[in-house]
Amino acid sequence: EMVAKLASLQDHFKTRGWPPIRVGVGLNTGDMTVGNMGSTFRLAYTVMGDAVNLGSRLESLTKNYGVDIMVSEFTSVRVPDFAFRELDCVRVKGKDKPVKIYEPIGPERDLKPDEREELALYNEALTLYRSQQWVPARQALARLQQQAPARALYALYLARIAHFEQQPPPADWDGTYTFLTK
Repeated sequence: EMVAKLASLQDHFKTRGWPPIRVGVGLNTGDMTVGNMGSTFRLAYTVMGDAVNLGSRLESLTKNYGVDIMVSEFTSVRVPDFAFRELDCVRVKGKDKPVKIYEPIGPERDLKPDEREELALYNEALTLYRSQQWVPARQALARLQQQAPARALYALYLARIAHFEQQPPPADWDGTYTFLTK
């Protein structure tokens, strides 16, 4: 609802000469500590823990993938009636274990046939990419990019494939992308 409301405000901003506003939302599910932290000298209500840190990292990654909302695999499994697009499997800065990240699309029952087709082709392309089948992966992603040229995700994978065709990853590569910045 927050992202939809922001989209509805963009015309108002434009008529006033204001720049558009984009937000990124990172959602993660896990254990965390919430409450007043600190000492009697300096006290702040905050939230702390690994789950919070991952959510923050996901928020930062939204711009890399051109999405407004990104969720972790831990959150996506908690919403089984929702459709998600798997964006990637990543290692975020400060973590060794990879995590799958997703873009929420909407309630599964509300998906249109063309959205289902796009998701199926994308999932096929992602499987080809992870198995280092660069040519068919590139072909599938190029088709997707023609269908949805504004979706940054397809351009991101096409650029990665171009890189890997010149500098292949190791044979035991698991398809995980490692981010070195926050």
